[in-house]
Amino acid sequence: MHNRYVILTAQVVSLIFSPFYLPVLAFVVLFFFSYLNYMPWTFNVSILLMVYTLTVLLPRLAIFAYRKLNGWSRLQLGRRRSRYVPYVLSISCYAVLLYLMSSLRMPRFTLAVVAGALAIQVACALVNSWIKVSTHAAASGGLVGAVAAFSALLNFDPTGWLCLCILLSGMVCTARLILRQHTLTEVGLGVLIGIVCGFSCILLI
Repeated sequence: MHNRYVILTAQVVSLIFSPFYLPVLAFVVLFFFSYLNYMPWTFNVSILLMVYTLTVLLPRLAIFAYRKLNGWSRLQLGRRRSRYVPYVLSISCYAVLLYLMSSLRMPRFTLAVVAGALAIQVACALVNSWIKVSTHAAASGGLVGAVAAFSALLNFDPTGWLCLCILLSGMVCTARLILRQHTLTEVGLGVLIGIVCGFSCILLI
């Protein structure tokens, strides 16, 4: 009974902190804690819908269709050699989002968030040739890197936010280990990729 609740909790954590949802969460935070808060709510909602469509809805639908066409289960799709097409589908959607936001002349820090998420996807896809890196862990590491970079750019004390992000990253990585979706090496490498990509894209763009 105890193990069942542990597994259920791990499944919930994996679902809530899916890498698909983190760009949407990042933009919600930006709308509240940046000058975007002063923009018309209709503008913010339209941007959020665009981000949701291209980072959650379309990638998930495309990956679901790909899985059904091949007659694969979710477990089969999770195998390293089966992950290339889902990566390409997600990367394509993120690239379209970055192009659209650039065309709309969105602030650089919003472009940096999307670029960071895109860089994480590309890096995970490249590393997938050798090891099945955890995209959940990479996305959570991206949050840690992004907070550290924003604190350097905006000159604020990031201690509280970093502690929260590190805690969330630890929860996500533990959940993936409990569900036996990844090894310790795979989640550790994912976090490292996320931190490097999140930090460098926010700081350099």
